[in-house]
Amino acid sequence: MNAWASRYTRAFALYPYTRHADQDRDAPVRHPVVIVGGGPIGMALALDLGQRGVGVVVLDDHDGVGQGSRAICFAKRTLEICDRLGPGQRMVDKGEQWNLGRVFRGEDEIYTFNLLPEDGHRRPAFINLQQPYFEKFLVDAIREAQEAGAPIDIRGCNRVVACDPKDDHVALEVDTPDGPYRVEADWLVACDGANSPIRDGMGLGFDGRVFEDNFLIADIRMQAPFPTERRFWFDPPFNPGQTALMHKQPDDVWRLDFQLGWDIDRQAELDEDRIRERVRGMIGDRAFDMVWTSIYTFRCCTMDRYVHGRVIFAGDSAHQVSPFGARGANGGMQDADNLGWKLAAVLQGPAPEALIESYHVERKHAGLENIRNSSRTADFLTPRSPAHALFRDAVLDLVEDHAFARPMVNSGRLSAPASYDGSPLNGADDLPGAPARSRPGSPCPDAPLGDGFLLDHLTEACLLGIGAPVPEAVTIDGVTLKGLTLPADGLIAERYLGSAARSIYLIRPDQHVAARWEAFDPGPVALAVGQMMGRAC
Repeated sequence: MNAWASRYTRAFALYPYTRHADQDRDAPVRHPVVIVGGGPIGMALALDLGQRGVGVVVLDDHDGVGQGSRAICFAKRTLEICDRLGPGQRMVDKGEQWNLGRVFRGEDEIYTFNLLPEDGHRRPAFINLQQPYFEKFLVDAIREAQEAGAPIDIRGCNRVVACDPKDDHVALEVDTPDGPYRVEADWLVACDGANSPIRDGMGLGFDGRVFEDNFLIADIRMQAPFPTERRFWFDPPFNPGQTALMHKQPDDVWRLDFQLGWDIDRQAELDEDRIRERVRGMIGDRAFDMVWTSIYTFRCCTMDRYVHGRVIFAGDSAHQVSPFGARGANGGMQDADNLGWKLAAVLQGPAPEALIESYHVERKHAGLENIRNSSRTADFLTPRSPAHALFRDAVLDLVEDHAFARPMVNSGRLSAPASYDGSPLNGADDLPGAPARSRPGSPCPDAPLGDGFLLDHLTEACLLGIGAPVPEAVTIDGVTLKGLTLPADGLIAERYLGSAARSIYLIRPDQHVAARWEAFDPGPVALAVGQMMGRAC
């Protein structure tokens, strides 16, 4: 056991190794879903499946949450997903909330942006929260779900060493401190990171581009009067010719990022005295303690396909982006949000296996969108040629005095949820004058409702009537839709009606719009439900 424990430096030991009955069986036990990898994506998916009554086993090669802040910026859509799963409020209570970003050139602020300029949302644009806390809150919610009967099994220090996909299941060999055993899964979800052993073992590609630059992360603990906002510098005096970034985290911890360039001596840059010199250049003569440091390079990569028979890839195992823009963990959480209800629908009967293919279609669309945005940011931060550098510098020259240039400044196109335009699950859009933001395929915009918010009521497949009545509940081909009828006023009308007088919306279990009409008609609704469940795929 000591050899296993020594492989990982833990922030929280949440699921220590215990021997499972599966290890004493002569024949491998088959489970509905096995998730490989216990990071935030694997745990969020396990929680979602368990709450839907789907038996799920998480196999993790360590026994808790690792040290180091790693991902820290969690977006509004991620928080809304976590609200549906349960731990959202704990994350917000612990996190540092922010909407504002400031961009500097040298010592001068050149512009400020607000990522959530409108009112009427429960959650801020972002919170900053160290990844160990984020993962711990998910595991805490899993423990609560287990006590309520959710069939979720987390197995720490269970490392998958062989994966053999079959036509109707996946066979796995798992190593543990007590030796190997075998297990099977109707469906296997690989959430095992950018260096995915499952992906490599299946001989699958991970195509993309490595960016020739290095960045130093320094997490420090200090007390400082700086506000909770995103601060980004081009060519600051404390890191001339490069960029830098500052974020506040909980517990008086601050994330500092320093661009270093490509041809560096990594060992010299990780020397504590050298790091302290860089930090003092940014924060001045303030006392601070070192918490965690790392140097990273990054890739923008994606698999060609995210679904391979009964093996599904999610999170960094399927796609990887630069850390600028906070699109990695947030994109992975949207993978889990997209996949959970689909696996449940296939395993529990209302949907054909073809529904799983829509996970690939929709999330590959989102993955490519994230990669495009992430690559453009990286090219702006690290120009690939003198022409790119000339363009970047010209934009920065213009931005302070000319508003048209500000959208061209790319310090990170920050994470936004994908709209699944062109998805095979999208139904009718028969609502003239309705807002584009709530079109089929889009995530439902939130709005105040009574003493809560609209998304509180959209946690399952739903018919939403605004100024038009819908049945309280209706079952169509095995799919039960909750009915919600609301008056056509306030921000709900603004965000869902536009110039239309009334509307009917079909909402998916992941809070994306499936179809919309002017009035309830059972025939078109039944057609759209079939399309939403993948029967037309």
